Amino acid sequence: MKTFAKAIFAGCFALATAGAALAQDNPMVGGAAMFADKNIVENAVNSADHTTLVAAVQAAGLAETLQGPGPFTVFAPTNEAFAALPAGTVETLLKPENKAALTKVLTCHVVAAKAMAADVQKMVADDGGKHVIDTVGGCKITAEVKDGMVMLTDENGGMATVTIADVVQSNGVIHVIDKVLLPKG
Repeated sequence: MKTFAKAIFAGCFALATAGAALAQDNPMVGGAAMFADKNIVENAVNSADHTTLVAAVQAAGLAETLQGPGPFTVFAPTNEAFAALPAGTVETLLKPENKAALTKVLTCHVVAAKAMAADVQKMVADDGGKHVIDTVGGCKITAEVKDGMVMLTDENGGMATVTIADVVQSNGVIHVIDKVLLPKG
């Protein structure tokens, strides 16, 4: 597995300035700058709000995939979202014998396209108020817009709100969500 994080004075200054500019366009996530020139995993490992998600991605063996070229849209649940699951759920999913179930849950948060919030809102409007999104994990998430916020409903009726949208990555985009989306089970 690949690691997660990985010339003259003027050249160094230019690189530092470019990096700062790329971060300026993105919202802060989990107390950390998110850089548009880094991939999903490289940014996620810096978010204090996504340590559970990062651990789950590592346990499922998905880090290399999410470092790939994409494009990907990741609906990224926070630590609080994972903590809201029934007691013991996360610990059970992280066990090696449950890797397939964990992978299914995680890939139900990934779309094989770069969909900015405006794109999702347009799809919802074009479809009369609701748009079904097919995920990499084979789940169907229904998107709708309520009070200007993108809401996602999983196959069980669980609903998540996009709390931070359009965190641009080199291989896609992250939208932070407040609940874990679960596959039909």
